Amino acid sequence: MTTDNPTTRGGRPAPRAGSRPVLATLLLASMLTTMAGAIIAPSLPAMEKHFSSVDNAAFLVRLVLTIPALAIAIGAPFVGTLVDRVGRKPVLAFSVGLFGIAGGSGLVLDDLYAILAGRLLLGVSVAGIMTATTTLVTDYYPGESRSRVLGLQAGFMGFGGVAFLSFGGVLADMNWRGPFAIYLVALPLTLLVLRYVTEPPAVAAGRGADGRPAGARMPSLAFGIYALVLASQVMFYTIPSQLPFYLEDIGGIGASGAGLAIALMSLANALVGLNFGRIHKRFGVRPVAVATFTLLALGFAAIGSSSHVALVLVGLVLVGSGIGMLIPNLNTWLASRTPAAIRGRVLSGVTSCLFLGQFLSPVLSQPATGRLGIDGIYLAAAGLGIAVAVVLLLTSAGRKDPADAPADAPGTGPAAPAAAHPAPDAAAQR
Repeated sequence: MTTDNPTTRGGRPAPRAGSRPVLATLLLASMLTTMAGAIIAPSLPAMEKHFSSVDNAAFLVRLVLTIPALAIAIGAPFVGTLVDRVGRKPVLAFSVGLFGIAGGSGLVLDDLYAILAGRLLLGVSVAGIMTATTTLVTDYYPGESRSRVLGLQAGFMGFGGVAFLSFGGVLADMNWRGPFAIYLVALPLTLLVLRYVTEPPAVAAGRGADGRPAGARMPSLAFGIYALVLASQVMFYTIPSQLPFYLEDIGGIGASGAGLAIALMSLANALVGLNFGRIHKRFGVRPVAVATFTLLALGFAAIGSSSHVALVLVGLVLVGSGIGMLIPNLNTWLASRTPAAIRGRVLSGVTSCLFLGQFLSPVLSQPATGRLGIDGIYLAAAGLGIAVAVVLLLTSAGRKDPADAPADAPGTGPAAPAAAHPAPDAAAQR
């Protein structure tokens, strides 16, 4: 796979954009985003006991899990603008370094509000990592290779969840601070970003009166994609925020067991993500979106309808399978409609809604647990999944989408105006 011409530094050729070291670096950086919140989920019961003297400790401890999502949701649109204007590489390098420092701060801080402040900075870093890596992937890889690499990205994130969540559960059994140490793996990864990632060539497009590239408009599809992402994450994040308590209630399962259960979900996520390229090639974006929400609905129904741990595990596998298709499918769909000149800003909306849903999930579900119970929360999530799947099914009949085309051909969808100018995708095909 060929990409843009390598630049030179000090007489040495820089790594090519599509080379294996670059791809490996982007995939490893993407894995970090799985640690934004869920990695400390097994620590929540012990953390709540440690800070039991703090007012509203139960709610604040859950915010430690989800407040990075609020920072990501607010910060992602600003980060997306920086990605387009300043560059993909500088935003990614800074964000990875900040991730290690802010994430690891929980090892030494002993004030719950200070830990929350560190988690806010962690969220800013995740916004940068997720937006920059996804934008770089869509810049470097056109057509079918894009869906394949986006699937690899989802797969690596899933495998990261398996490794980090399993290890996090073991560390949480030793001490609730243990999982915070895992964030430090980001520090050496910063050096890999600086060494291997290359900036795609700038998009040479004329500027309109508002300063934006001429012809580069937000695709109308984006708002529907954002709504799907938001709904899916409100559903999904009831698992890391509520499952440790649910498993403790129904089976007396501790932190390490909860970590392994969530890791099983991440394993299913990873295996499906690794095969997403083939799934997309065979079925297309709209049928895959219907299948995604159907799997989520079935999974949550299985989790909430029984007190048997075995059935809960089956439900987690179904949910993980749906999540494995969700983000690569929606990113493929949206990138096919988006000019490269504003791709960072448009894809940052996916990041923003992804984590806004994660933040809102416990805010909405925690007050309802008193009336519905945790099992009732999962059944409500199943109902939402069915409703979304039905709407997608009714609106997808007989329709085709540019994302199902074999490549980003000129004249395909709203991205066409940018095709007349040198763009990363065009450079990648030369």
